[in-house]
Amino acid sequence: MPVYSNVTAKRDSHEVPCVLFEPRGTPRRCPGLIIAQHLPVAHAGLERDPFQMDVARRYAEAGYVCLMPFLFHHWPVGAPMSEKIRGFRDDWTVNDLKASLDYLGRHPSVDSSRLGILGHCWGGRIAWLGAVSDCRIVACVVFYAGRIKQSFADVGTPPINLASQMQSAFLGIFGNDDESPSVRDVNDYENALIAARINYEFHRFDGAGHGFQDFNNPERYRKTQSEEAWGLSLDFLSRNL
Repeated sequence: MPVYSNVTAKRDSHEVPCVLFEPRGTPRRCPGLIIAQHLPVAHAGLERDPFQMDVARRYAEAGYVCLMPFLFHHWPVGAPMSEKIRGFRDDWTVNDLKASLDYLGRHPSVDSSRLGILGHCWGGRIAWLGAVSDCRIVACVVFYAGRIKQSFADVGTPPINLASQMQSAFLGIFGNDDESPSVRDVNDYENALIAARINYEFHRFDGAGHGFQDFNNPERYRKTQSEEAWGLSLDFLSRNL
């Protein structure tokens, strides 16, 4: 089992609470991976969400030093999720991600030239945002991310319109039964990456909708598609980190 601890990522006076998963007996010079949190459960704490914790555990078992920043630390833990979603800002999030990348880059077991980011759902949008905001990210994995074409509370540029700033390889994994992102949304994501000449791969699963990897949600979970997606992601990261 990986080693698990609570840590704080810092950049100047900015602090971000995080959960860190390290491979047991971690050798030096491992790749580092930011795990961007999803919704709904994890808005009230990363450790409350079995799926979110399992994601970091499984990638750490595969040899990645995984850092999960708690991106809703700007609000009281008990605040309603709707309040947090309405007030969520990309500029705050970019600062949180930069602090997290600083932490991973300084970690004694991490090769700072091999940093990636991965996220599901809400976290998938954050992963795209991170990849267009920081050139230290060399691999980005997005699972069924909606809202990439939308601005958030700070009314910044929608992440899809920043695709030309991406310097990472990109993997997108989606379910064809999803409504957010819809098939049309996914087509728009792909067209944006093509226009920006990004090295990308897309995989679209029939018989799967939003959240199909989340075993904590029996209505959405699709074991066969989920396990295939795990393999695709691990293969992509092994080739690009």
